[in-house]
Amino acid sequence: MKISTRLLVLGGMMSALVIFIAGLGLFGMGTSNLSLKSVYADRTVPVGQMGDIEALILENRLSIATALATPTPEVIAATTAKVESNIAAITKSWDAFMATQLTPEVQTLAKTFGNDRGKFVQEGLLPTLAALRANDMADAQRLTTEKVAPLYAPVHSGIKALIQAQLDGAQKAFTDAESMYSTISLLCVAIFWVGMVASGAYNFFLIRSLGRQLGAEPAQATEVARSVAAGDLRLPIHLKPGDTDSLMAHLKLMQESLTQVVSNVRQGSESLAIASAEIAQGNHDLSSRTESQASALEETAASMEQLGSTVKQNADSARQANQLAMSASDVAVKGGAVVGQVVETMRDINTSSRKISDIISVIDGIAFQTNILALNAAVEAARAGEQGRGFAVVASEVRSLAGRSAEAAREIKSLINASVERVEHGTTLVDQAGSTMTEVVTSIRRVTDIMGEISAASNEQSLGVSQVGEAVSQMDQVTQQNAALVEEMAAAASSLKSQADDLVHTVAVFNVADGGRRRVAPAPTLSMRAALPQRVPAKPVALKAPASVRAPAPAPAPAPAPKALPKPVVKTSTKATPAGGDDDWETF
Repeated sequence: MKISTRLLVLGGMMSALVIFIAGLGLFGMGTSNLSLKSVYADRTVPVGQMGDIEALILENRLSIATALATPTPEVIAATTAKVESNIAAITKSWDAFMATQLTPEVQTLAKTFGNDRGKFVQEGLLPTLAALRANDMADAQRLTTEKVAPLYAPVHSGIKALIQAQLDGAQKAFTDAESMYSTISLLCVAIFWVGMVASGAYNFFLIRSLGRQLGAEPAQATEVARSVAAGDLRLPIHLKPGDTDSLMAHLKLMQESLTQVVSNVRQGSESLAIASAEIAQGNHDLSSRTESQASALEETAASMEQLGSTVKQNADSARQANQLAMSASDVAVKGGAVVGQVVETMRDINTSSRKISDIISVIDGIAFQTNILALNAAVEAARAGEQGRGFAVVASEVRSLAGRSAEAAREIKSLINASVERVEHGTTLVDQAGSTMTEVVTSIRRVTDIMGEISAASNEQSLGVSQVGEAVSQMDQVTQQNAALVEEMAAAASSLKSQADDLVHTVAVFNVADGGRRRVAPAPTLSMRAALPQRVPAKPVALKAPASVRAPAPAPAPAPAPKALPKPVVKTSTKATPAGGDDDWETF
């Protein structure tokens, strides 16, 4: 649990204790206030009301006695008015008394008193007032002696009993309030002491827990922190036995870790300076080789541009041939459609010729039947003799016409049959021409597809060559960027050397127990230019354009963007750099 949480728990306990005691006190004061209010409203005020009632009753009796002693009309009138007014006032006071909070005992006494008072008024006072108004003093005196005086005794006793009951109720309320005060006082004192004991115990355990967590006094921890901040790591820290998790224990671990870090930094500063000098020398050699590589890549890029232009020309030629083949395919398709129409026309002509042949056959049959009918008519005319001679001439002419019609029909039929045979032969030829045109269209479509594939292959080859050219250009850019980065690395190595010197001066601020005198053996300094063989870059050969169109090779993946150079890592290794480290620099 955090310290702030513990302190909040302690404050919460004290606050809850104070709130509870304050609430208990408010409850006691509220109860006392209600008790006092009840004593005043339900006990004191009714006692005063009963006192007023008793005084008014006594005043009524005194007024009647005065009227009997001085029986003048003026005194009698004043007495009767006064008594009636007092009776009304008594009734009002009695109603107010009955409206208060009454106990069962007081309610019983009040009921008895009400009955007695009613008899006293109805049987004593009112008849006496009537006798006084009638100026019958003897009857008034008799009523006063026989009625008013005997009826007054229970009324007076009832008033005394009601007053005593109210006083007893007030005494009981006072006793209850005093008992409540004693109970609340004892409860507050007990809760206060219990809370003080609990908070004291919690405070004791809190202080003990904080002492274990700190491991020492806060002033000692402050002194250790101030010493570390000032760079003095030699201040001894004493821990209690078995203390491994306190603040002081962790401060001691921090001091030891800082001492180790400072010692390691001091030991690595000189190695860092030597390594930075070697890196600068190696970067210089790498820069020269990178420049040679950049020139070679430039010549390769020029050759790739020539190859790209040649492949592009082939692609354009293949595209034009593909367009011509597509045009020829469209023309062949149109020719096939026209031949199809011719075939349909020849079929229609053949059908019409057959219909005409059928009609000629019908005409030939009609001519034959006409000839038979004319022959029959001639026979009948011969039988008729002289009378049928004219009819016989007509019949012979009809036979002559029928014969000529039949001869003409046979000639037309022979011609139609010959025409039908020629039309059928033409239809067969046209069908063969349609099949031939279909084969021509199919062949032209195949040629178009092949030309399309050749055009697509040429485009892919042109795209591949373009991508290769772009890759070479990117390699050229990356190589130039590498050259610039190598120069920047050389400057960074020089800056690293100065920073290493600054680091030595910075770490010198810290004072460690052993003085930080431990040193590692310095790495041997090698001249990278002397150790590395000089390479002469080979002159690239320009590529020739391909003699024939080939299937395009897969496009090479674009060259990745150059990554940021990693930060130099200072190593304390004492091994010497081997003489054959040229491969490492080439793969840098």
